[in-house]
Amino acid sequence: MVNSDDHNNIPVWAFEAIEIKKPNAMWKNKGIQEREELYILLSPFGVKQIEHIGSTAIPNLPAKPIIDLMASIPSLEQINKIAEHLLSNDWHYVPPELDKKPWRRFFVKVKKDKRVAHLHLLQEGEERWEKQLIFRNKLRTNPHLVEEYANLKSRLAQEFNKNREEYTEAKTDFINKVIFN
Repeated sequence: MVNSDDHNNIPVWAFEAIEIKKPNAMWKNKGIQEREELYILLSPFGVKQIEHIGSTAIPNLPAKPIIDLMASIPSLEQINKIAEHLLSNDWHYVPPELDKKPWRRFFVKVKKDKRVAHLHLLQEGEERWEKQLIFRNKLRTNPHLVEEYANLKSRLAQEFNKNREEYTEAKTDFINKVIFN
């Protein structure tokens, strides 16, 4: 759905404020459900691996209530067919020129003008695949990192409430510290 006040037809969900919610035990189940649905949708394109990543994949971590998933695909050549296929299931393709992350193809699942899930589609062998898993797994096993990350996210959500890109960029140093230490 499009905000009628916007002459560029930019979807409402593109400018959602950042809301950090208390940890929710249902996020794990929602991640499993989204992963299973995506596997059915993407397996005809050669996807064999889908992981629940991001803050909702980490117990006891406050998060935006958006399930982040990462899928590995042999080639990005069929991206237009994939985008068309996913759109019928509420997944909206954000092209690389808008996403500004050429190493992935990004999709946003939208329900009632709200983001409910993100899909990071990576080509097999992309180095960020392992980094995402390292970050998730280190936080899953270290409550001190979870607390530190929760405090950072809370502060940044207030500081960059209307700017998702700056919010994400401001977390980079912490994420790299976790991955490389």
